[in-house]
Amino acid sequence: MAPAVFLIVKQYFMDNKGGYIELVKQAQLGDEKSMDRLAELARERLRAYLYRLTLAEDLTQDILQESMLEMLKFLDKLQRPDRFWPWLFKIAGNNLRDHRNREQLRSRTRMSKITDAGSADKQQGLENLVGQELKRVISTAMSALKPRHRKVLILRCYEDMTYSDISEVMACSEFAARRLFYRAKKAMAKQLSRRGLGKGSLLIALALFGKITATTEAAAANISVTAATVKVGAAASLAAMATSKTAVVSLATAGVIAAGTVATTLGTDKSDKGPQKSKTQTSFNTPRLTETGKSMEQCWYFFPEGVGKPVMMRLLKLGTSGEQSYCRRLQNQHANYYYDKNTIYISNSRVYNSDLSVKRLPTDSKALSEFIAHVEGRPADMEYVSTKKKGLLVICKRSTAGDSKIWRIDRHVNVLEEEYFQLDWPESTRIIDNRDTMHRRGWTYFRIAGRIGGEQVAGVGRIPFVYATSKWHYPWLRLQVGNRLRIVDSGTQAHVCDESGKVVARYLGGSFFKGLGRPWEGLHTIDTVRRDAAEKQVWFETKHVPRAGKAEVLFTCEQTELTYTVDMGTDVIENIAFSTSGGSEGELTFSYLQEFDRETDEFAAPSRRGSSRPHRDQPGMLWLVKLVDSSW
Repeated sequence: MAPAVFLIVKQYFMDNKGGYIELVKQAQLGDEKSMDRLAELARERLRAYLYRLTLAEDLTQDILQESMLEMLKFLDKLQRPDRFWPWLFKIAGNNLRDHRNREQLRSRTRMSKITDAGSADKQQGLENLVGQELKRVISTAMSALKPRHRKVLILRCYEDMTYSDISEVMACSEFAARRLFYRAKKAMAKQLSRRGLGKGSLLIALALFGKITATTEAAAANISVTAATVKVGAAASLAAMATSKTAVVSLATAGVIAAGTVATTLGTDKSDKGPQKSKTQTSFNTPRLTETGKSMEQCWYFFPEGVGKPVMMRLLKLGTSGEQSYCRRLQNQHANYYYDKNTIYISNSRVYNSDLSVKRLPTDSKALSEFIAHVEGRPADMEYVSTKKKGLLVICKRSTAGDSKIWRIDRHVNVLEEEYFQLDWPESTRIIDNRDTMHRRGWTYFRIAGRIGGEQVAGVGRIPFVYATSKWHYPWLRLQVGNRLRIVDSGTQAHVCDESGKVVARYLGGSFFKGLGRPWEGLHTIDTVRRDAAEKQVWFETKHVPRAGKAEVLFTCEQTELTYTVDMGTDVIENIAFSTSGGSEGELTFSYLQEFDRETDEFAAPSRRGSSRPHRDQPGMLWLVKLVDSSW
């Protein structure tokens, strides 16, 4: 298509929505002229979009052809002709993602390929628009952006898409699209600043990048980016600031957000009654590093897989004015960090409350919260968030007056991409790594030995210590009780076999880690085991053994008592002792391998195959009781 004709046709469909919809409808009905016209327009617009994403001509052509074929094949399946462009761009985006996955294209294509992408005529025309040095600076800045940031900038600035259309392409809400665009333009401005361009250069740089990557000189001349294009709205700007690397929600800002559409202030559950004692529920405390001062705190909880799954936590210490002071504690997918006096301490253990009260989460169910409150004799010091979505972020603010408020922001991106759960302390900060060998590795094997009711017990397993290692070094357990029981948990399935090898019980994968430590899920073992007990309404008592750096927890379940010894520093269970009213006794001792030369047959992971349906009634931590009374 000639440049002038292309621009006329494109402008017509941008301005005349009724005609655009009619063209799609006629094409869906099989009108060949309408299909040809639509395909011609789609090809040109889609080519520009893909080239700006890939910055590689060959890859652009491959994805373009694949996407056009899908458009022609599935056009009759499009239910809403007025959503043609979001639908088409989503197809192209999915094809590009699949191609990169297949080819393992993990790194961004370098912007240097721009000079080889176009024809000689195109390059000659563009030489008159921008100087080579400015082209290089802007191209490099855009190349340094995250793919999602570059994509949303392209859709908004060069494809003239509304935030509603962008939300369909990006598979998120309209508000999330606004928030993402805000972060993208901030990231672009930061990259430009690093390369010597001033604060006011963003609009010019965006416009010039559009001209550099335009398909024709005529198309380049038609590119413009206005101030209205880059506006996202106050609420989205504040929400984006709340989840950025360099800013958090101050108390004043949070008040604005709570009054807007981004978040809702939630009421406290009034079911718990009793005197309010400790204010440690939303604080990160440890007997060795005590929080002091009267400043305010913000505790951030992030649930990448949803409620009841792993949680990342970040504690911010704020001044009395509500201004950000610093991030005191961070527990992300990699390690546990504590910041104090320009030094970062990396430790083995997850944090726990200094008074050994059970750490609560804002996603705790009413039943769980009430039972823990009953055991401890005090109400839950935490508001409740009812949403079950993946990627949930909850921000809780607490002042010295004891009041706490929660704002929630739903997110739908991988936690590994979340900037606010990465290190953001000054580069000059000193780092002291206090972890032992197995915690530095991020996982280890363990052995179990002991006796129950006169029978010898032996087992092995694997445990990841952080979320980042839990995918490849997933937890598993194999346990033999005398000759009568064999217990296996592969992570995807769990079952119990009798002495003949017959399966007598099937459960969900991970069931036999209930009642044990699961540090990769973000809580200290002392809290994991007690919360597991509370889920099954099992009464517990906690005793601190400060000199030994340990804690003991006594669980009482009908006729059986279990006494746990937990090493608070290494965040693992050392021993579980059993006793029953009938006089039966036993114990399990756990040992963890700091080092090992190679993986032997002893630690061969159990098979993860199996599709048999598990029992509806899951035992939770009561599977340990079943070891004693054999009630499988």
